Amino acid sequence: MLIELSVFIIAIALAAVAVYVILLLKKVSNVVDEAQHTLNVLTSDVNVTLYQTNELLAKTNVLVADVNGKVATLDPLFVAVADLSESVSDLNTSARGLTAKARTAGQHTVKAGGALAAVSKLSSILGKKGAKQHG
Repeated sequence: MLIELSVFIIAIALAAVAVYVILLLKKVSNVVDEAQHTLNVLTSDVNVTLYQTNELLAKTNVLVADVNGKVATLDPLFVAVADLSESVSDLNTSARGLTAKARTAGQHTVKAGGALAAVSKLSSILGKKGAKQHG
């Protein structure tokens, strides 16, 4: 009877282990199914993201080409503006030199004009004295 009882207890223990293993395998199966579903969703999302990234890169390439074309168009403009700036600077330098020469010439003219006026005044004074002495 003791052997029968031992066999019965072992059978119950094995049945309990079998039930536990079945429940564990069912939970593992659910986890694997959920992981598979998550991988499917991630794969789909990655595919959408890659497609959108490729579209964005294509648009960016078009935009960069457009900007490069416009920059190439503007480069001569900047060269012309730089040349114009240099010409204006040269013109300013020449104008300053001309102004300085005009100022110097004006000072000489004033001096010459003053001297001429003094000679004229002296001449008229002498002319009046000479006329009074002869007359």
